[in-house]
Amino acid sequence: MTINKYYQAIMKLVAGKTNNTFLQLFRYTFVGGLAFLIDFSTLFTLTEYFKINYLVSAAIAFVFGLLINYMLSVIWVFSSTMKNRWLEFLLFAIIGLVGLVLNEFFIYILTDVLLIYYLFSKIITTCIVYFWNFFARKTIIFNNK
Repeated sequence: MTINKYYQAIMKLVAGKTNNTFLQLFRYTFVGGLAFLIDFSTLFTLTEYFKINYLVSAAIAFVFGLLINYMLSVIWVFSSTMKNRWLEFLLFAIIGLVGLVLNEFFIYILTDVLLIYYLFSKIITTCIVYFWNFFARKTIIFNNK
């Protein structure tokens, strides 16, 4: 492959809008990764330094992650199909709230019932909620149909 073909392949992955689910999932992984870092570091900071209960910290951190995720998802991952941005964000947030409920539930079960350290619980939970968020948002909000 020539350098130009590599460049074109890379540009296809990172530039421009796409409706290709695999490319969107690839991009969403980076967006989700950044949102996770914000979420995870906020959880750690609030719990360890501000001595806020880990479930309260997890909820606050999740909201920060949600905001980052929405902004980057609309800019880079999905092609917006709704004319009303407020409705789009509302649906995005509702899916995020379901994700938050899943987040809190699984963190609680893993930490308080199975006695796994809360930060490990968060990592496991993030994997579950990641797939829920991506496919729910793609299907409900950004389906292009």
